[in-house]
Amino acid sequence: MGGDYGVDATSGEGDWARAAMAGRSGGGGSSGKMVSLQEFVSSMAPLIDLEKAAEISAESETSSKSLERRGCVMANLKCTDAQTGLMGKTLLEFQPNKGDVLPPHKFGTHDVVALKPNKADAGSAALGQGVVYRLKDSSITVAFDDIPGDGLNSPLRLEKLANEVTYRRMKDALIQLSKAIQTGPSANLVPVLFGEKPPMSSKDAAKFSPFNKNLDESQKDAISKALGSRDVFLLHGPPGTGKTTTIIEIILQEVKRGSKILACAASNIAVDNIVERLSRYRTKLVRLGHPARLLPQVLDSALDAQVLRADNSSLAGDIRKEMKVLNSKLLKAKDKNTKKDIRKELRTLAKEERKRQQLAVADVIKNADVVLSTLTGASSKKLDGITFDLVIIDEAAQALEMACWIALLKGPRCVLSGDHLQLPPTIQSAEAEKKGMVKTLFERLTIAYGDQITSMLTIQYRMHELIMNWSSKELYNNKIKAHSSVADHMLHDLEEVKRSSSTEPTIVLIDTTGCDMEEVKDEEESTMNEGEAAVSIAHAKLLVESGVHASDIGIITPYAAQILMA
Repeated sequence: MGGDYGVDATSGEGDWARAAMAGRSGGGGSSGKMVSLQEFVSSMAPLIDLEKAAEISAESETSSKSLERRGCVMANLKCTDAQTGLMGKTLLEFQPNKGDVLPPHKFGTHDVVALKPNKADAGSAALGQGVVYRLKDSSITVAFDDIPGDGLNSPLRLEKLANEVTYRRMKDALIQLSKAIQTGPSANLVPVLFGEKPPMSSKDAAKFSPFNKNLDESQKDAISKALGSRDVFLLHGPPGTGKTTTIIEIILQEVKRGSKILACAASNIAVDNIVERLSRYRTKLVRLGHPARLLPQVLDSALDAQVLRADNSSLAGDIRKEMKVLNSKLLKAKDKNTKKDIRKELRTLAKEERKRQQLAVADVIKNADVVLSTLTGASSKKLDGITFDLVIIDEAAQALEMACWIALLKGPRCVLSGDHLQLPPTIQSAEAEKKGMVKTLFERLTIAYGDQITSMLTIQYRMHELIMNWSSKELYNNKIKAHSSVADHMLHDLEEVKRSSSTEPTIVLIDTTGCDMEEVKDEEESTMNEGEAAVSIAHAKLLVESGVHASDIGIITPYAAQILMA
């Protein structure tokens, strides 16, 4: 219900509170000795290797059946369609051999996957390796650089792989970073972010006429300081305080000034959220990669769509039609020589189409005021040689610092947005976490410079003030205030919801200590607690009986085993 109602079943001493503060430092910020560029580069390289090894090990040491239960393998699929995508990639669509919907899984857009025969051994060679392009309830579409070999007519499975590309891109950025202090777009920014030069900003507040007339005073103050910054600015946005709203206004004001902007985030969802909000304004923007949410306004801004509308791309239309026909023939062909000839012809056509579309891609990016991508997507060759006036990173407090540098090396100024008092990035390697990989750039700069470069948003628009009060007191020095539109709203204010013992309280904390509700581990070492699950489900049923729609109730747990119990 968007924060209308809070329930927490805890074992003892407040897991929620401990999680919220895990590994995070306090907010005010005070000057401290900052890690040097040389120390950062030399220490981070081995940590990237440790994290990569941990991810690969987690996948390789588990059986296919176990991986399937964990949602990392999608078995018993059939290939139902083949098309040609942007830059000559082959798009294969897979559907379940039995049933109408895909099994429960953890696959997401942009995940790297291996395609194998359904009954192949765990260590067997893949028919092909690709990237998840599109997900629906009933199908999954994967983009392949090369057309997969034989076997597409038999039952298949997809295996989620460790994304080694991400680690390679971070290692490449480390090499560039070590040289950036001497040359490149970020030559003046790098010394500031490593404490070798002080941050600079305009003495007078930057005046602006807002596009959004509903901004509150803390948002306006943050925007003014961001516009006045000459190198780095931190936007501290606690939950529900309109962080994305503020980012959008900063982008619009910078475009009005004539700036070319690179806007990034750690996740595709966060990037698409900015795209969706920004597309409501008349701004020339392009979203690199494939949007995770298939909303019309997001798709319209995607590079794929804009390239297909470009003049240079129209000439490739006939080529794509011919490739589609050949792909259909390939799926039906059984003779090996016939398949070989079709693949050869497809490679030739793909090469020609790629040349034509590369020209269209360059035109689209050159003419855009705002380019948006994930942090690792910012390393795309499509951006080679392009300098941005401003780099904006959302979710910066949940992003690895090394990932942030992939984007930061492309401009002289940056705005980092996030909340270092929420949970940090997930690190798989305990050793890498212990040695400092978990500390983010946002947190590091907050500790070093504090209020000198930071503005915190203080009005929240999401939750009842009784839910907000704990975090405001414990984490934000009582600075967060609830907007009048949400400060006292209740579940029973909703149409068809009646006042009851379930809908009257705003927040309920249930201590399960001493109630014979013990945590146990399943065979995958995932934690579960039958008693807590039963309490949560029972309360959800009471809410439904009071008129709350089941689709409006969210039950959150960090454990896969606990989800399966429901």
